[in-house]
Amino acid sequence: MTEPIVFLPGYLCDQRLFYAQAYDLARDHIVIQAPLIGERCEEMASALLPHLPRRVTLVGASLGGIVALEILRRAPDRVARICLISSDALPDAPNVSADREPQIIQCRTGRLDEAVAAALPAEALAPGPARPEALEFFQDMARSLGPRGFEVHTRALQRRRDHQSSLYRAQCPVQVIAGAHDTVITPKRQEFLAGLAPNGAFTLLENAGHLPTLEDPQAVTAILRSWLKPKARAA
Repeated sequence: MTEPIVFLPGYLCDQRLFYAQAYDLARDHIVIQAPLIGERCEEMASALLPHLPRRVTLVGASLGGIVALEILRRAPDRVARICLISSDALPDAPNVSADREPQIIQCRTGRLDEAVAAALPAEALAPGPARPEALEFFQDMARSLGPRGFEVHTRALQRRRDHQSSLYRAQCPVQVIAGAHDTVITPKRQEFLAGLAPNGAFTLLENAGHLPTLEDPQAVTAILRSWLKPKARAA
């Protein structure tokens, strides 16, 4: 039994993103599915910290990974280990931030599905039979958040801080999981982030893109199980 595992969902996602992993790990770990509440990543971290156990393992995808890094920055003594999936530690590049504005306009004018499709194109997922199902699952989560949720999550990404120093100073194990077909946050960039952490590890999944927990759920669960074993503390 390790510290409680806190799952932080990704951009335009809810707790269903980690359904397979939470279901499996709950057999022998305390699992917490935490929502992202707030207008900015800093607010999301502030909303969570008072309600988390004294010491936790953080598993965050995409936006949830950025919030996990904010928690690590603020309270490093409370983070036993951290896993980032399809996530980033760098701020939004100016061109990427600008590209998000038309999506927000689409969302405000009743074209949520178009905005979601632009935010995560099919090409960002691995080709094959798993792609349509994973994409539809993602779109359904985004619809559940609605137009307001779309704008809040998008603005949070645009306004995020640079967390390279958070990784550089991290004393806990850091696991980065990337999908080989991810075009939103490239595997090369994610591998670079893992290299910033003194105890960083990088795993590339050949059969996944930006949504590894949906595209290759068994592989992600296996990585987490291995990483959570006590021997990983010495990494």
